[in-house]
Amino acid sequence: MRTDRLNAYRIMWVLVFFDLPTETKKDRKIYTDFRKKLLGDGFSMFQFSIYLRHCASMENAEVHIKRVKKSLPEKGHIGIMTITDKQFGMMEIYQGKTPTLPAEIPQQLELF
Repeated sequence: MRTDRLNAYRIMWVLVFFDLPTETKKDRKIYTDFRKKLLGDGFSMFQFSIYLRHCASMENAEVHIKRVKKSLPEKGHIGIMTITDKQFGMMEIYQGKTPTLPAEIPQQLELF
């Protein structure tokens, strides 16, 4: 087993930022469907329009990015960003003025 396999520079986080129109019933359905696809692919809500997913490697992150791109709606503004676990760990998170802990890293299941 390689020692760098699960280090903080190899593990990745994929963040999806989006601002979609919600004026009409059809717009809201598209918004809801996009959000459900993110959740179905293992993303978690970080803030209302920011979803994130922990990935074991850049190759794994690329698989999930490809899935997000397949479900992009026609309208709206969507950003996809990939950062290392090390970078994610440097994020400071607050609830008001009170510092809070970042999201817990999910356990990775490995099959041999």
